[in-house]
Amino acid sequence: MFSIKEIASVTLTLFAVIDIIGSIPIIIDLRKREGHIESEKATIISGILMIAFLFLGQSILSLFGIDFESFAMAGAIIIFLIGLEMILGKDFFHTDPETKSGSIVPLAFPLIVGAGTMTTLLSLRAAYSLPNVLVGIVLNLVFVYIVLKASSWIERKLGKDGANVLRKVFGIILLAIAIKLFKTNL
Repeated sequence: MFSIKEIASVTLTLFAVIDIIGSIPIIIDLRKREGHIESEKATIISGILMIAFLFLGQSILSLFGIDFESFAMAGAIIIFLIGLEMILGKDFFHTDPETKSGSIVPLAFPLIVGAGTMTTLLSLRAAYSLPNVLVGIVLNLVFVYIVLKASSWIERKLGKDGANVLRKVFGIILLAIAIKLFKTNL
């Protein structure tokens, strides 16, 4: 039932896709603009979105007549582009910087739970047992909450160069995940 190896794979995959460390500059800007971030609210909404999509995602796809392999291929392309963003430092996906709803939009959605996360969840559900995927989600939500709470401290400790190195490392991991998804669903 529970497998440490599967839990570790799910957790690391989601960690790379969510890229909460790479999002620290956006979180800091959001905090400066809004005055504060509701860490609990953002984490809970993110968890609800992830778990809902984990269970209902396949039904939603069926409603639109989309098979999992096509969705996984589209997701592989999105994950690949996110990885390229992280490595090259170019933005392919833009969020509206003028949004004033802060903790939910753009933080919970689409920053934490975006298209890449949703695609990854369906792929993980197909590859790993459901309890291990759920544990991986919860572990990531705990980490997201900690990062949101400690974003200013993390910013001071990592510095700009440290954050850039982490972002590039996780970008390479995402590229590898995307290629694996592409090969698996070809």
